[in-house]
Amino acid sequence: MKSSPVIELSLPRRAAIALALCATLAAFGVPPAAAEAVKRAIDLPPSADLTYIIKARQKGFALSGDATANWRFSGGKYSFRSVTRAALFGTLIDNRSEGAVDSYGLAPTQFVEKRLRHEPWTTTFDRSKQQISFTESEVNYPLKGGEQDRNSVLFQLAAVARAAPEKFVMGAEWKFFVAGRRDADVWTFRVVKLDTVQTGVGTLDTVHLMRMAPPDAKEQALDIWLAPSKEWYPVRLRFTDNDDEYVEQTLQSITKK
Repeated sequence: MKSSPVIELSLPRRAAIALALCATLAAFGVPPAAAEAVKRAIDLPPSADLTYIIKARQKGFALSGDATANWRFSGGKYSFRSVTRAALFGTLIDNRSEGAVDSYGLAPTQFVEKRLRHEPWTTTFDRSKQQISFTESEVNYPLKGGEQDRNSVLFQLAAVARAAPEKFVMGAEWKFFVAGRRDADVWTFRVVKLDTVQTGVGTLDTVHLMRMAPPDAKEQALDIWLAPSKEWYPVRLRFTDNDDEYVEQTLQSITKK
């Protein structure tokens, strides 16, 4: 198999490839959809700093880098910041989610996405007005309970798994209403495999879930590997486009806080 070329790029070409990688990681724009409030038992993972290595294929080029995930939960509030960096480009994406914890689980108040060479985009979960709004669009959604953003949904999923691990069996599905930077939609995660993953903290038994895109939709697939022996933290994430371009991150270390 012919290996992907790794070459030195001019600054304009670097910027173009970096923006393509940002779009791959963050573009989940979809048509508006109705959401139903669903209450589930949760057990939030303890606060921790997670580090990952990044491997990607974009526009015919192999890219590498690293990512950090800073998860905090204390006193009925949470915050989650994820930063993705690539060699040659520096910081590509800096996402922040913060909010409270209510009877539905994580209850975001704000999600901020900062991408390379762009001003930050903010998604607001206004509890007083009971609506979700965006700086990137004029679309609003009602808050009914249980809504997530692209960051918080990872730890909401982990919290549901920790509370009911016996339900995370082959074929089981979990739905969440997830807001991005300009709109929101229902994300469906399905357990597709019980898998082993090689990580920086050893070989781990994991539950492999995939975000199931609607039929014929031109959307990214999102695969998540949760490790029961490591507090159900996400130990691998993979974003795949229809043309087989991908970004994959694998856990290297965990530091509990």
